[in-house]
Amino acid sequence: MFLGVDGGGTKTAYCLINRDGRILACIERASCYFLSIGLDDAEQALVDGVTQVCRQAGIEAADIEHAFFGLPAFGEVSSALDRLRAMPGVALGHDRYHVDNDMVCGWAGSLAALDGINVIAGTGSMTYGERAGVGVRCGGWGELFGDEGSAHWIAIAGLNAFSQMSDGRKPPGPLYRRLRRDLDLDDDLELVDIALNRWARDRGRIAALAPLVLESAAAGDREAAGIADAAADALVELVETTARRLDFGPGEVVPVSYSGGLFQASAFIDRFITRMARCDRAFDLRPPLHAPVVGGALYAARLAGHTIKTVV
Repeated sequence: MFLGVDGGGTKTAYCLINRDGRILACIERASCYFLSIGLDDAEQALVDGVTQVCRQAGIEAADIEHAFFGLPAFGEVSSALDRLRAMPGVALGHDRYHVDNDMVCGWAGSLAALDGINVIAGTGSMTYGERAGVGVRCGGWGELFGDEGSAHWIAIAGLNAFSQMSDGRKPPGPLYRRLRRDLDLDDDLELVDIALNRWARDRGRIAALAPLVLESAAAGDREAAGIADAAADALVELVETTARRLDFGPGEVVPVSYSGGLFQASAFIDRFITRMARCDRAFDLRPPLHAPVVGGALYAARLAGHTIKTVV
């Protein structure tokens, strides 16, 4: 049996599959995001989650042949690395596991742990791909100076356009009217108080404005359309860079899939597909095959030398 664990900022998902690819148990439990809850609570969350998914499947943790733990922010805080690497062992009671960033689960789920690239566009943005056992990450530098093409990036660009529409630097369009209405602004400058004080610059709340920008683009707002186009271009650049760094040859077809909330918007997917089709390199864009947590279990099997072709 193989265990996949997909950590996140709000929840952690666990999935157990057997050697035939049959799902034995899948659950969601508390977040293991150590930057929010601390290392001790993150470890306890993993202990509780592993215990509960094993109980649901009717097995013991010792029965797990191999596990993969995709943990949020893994590799981004050097002082926490040793502790994060040890946590799964505490939860499992053995050392038959690998641990890495949760981006690996997104890639493994979308492409069934086969060579190729997954592009993530949610609150943040990044790509992760593998080829011949070599993994490459591109992007994911955070909202302060990165995450181009993400929901947060789109929202910030939209707020910037709103400010310029408000004071006359740009003509007001659907985006201006939509933000005024949805944020219930009596005075445009209230937006400063909302974003900086009431929301305390909260990354998630700001990113939640991205759909308003995309909807305004669909309603004919030229500024919003330009932002959406630039976001799609930024994500394509991540994919192209990842393919180059993975040494895919000029004539090689590169499998590409995607995950994250932005890809739930059909108009945005259409933009992304259009721009991917313009690339000189041969990309094979595919819808994601499995959820990230299933990808984690498939990757655990692959790391143990066992390939699972079908999940049921």
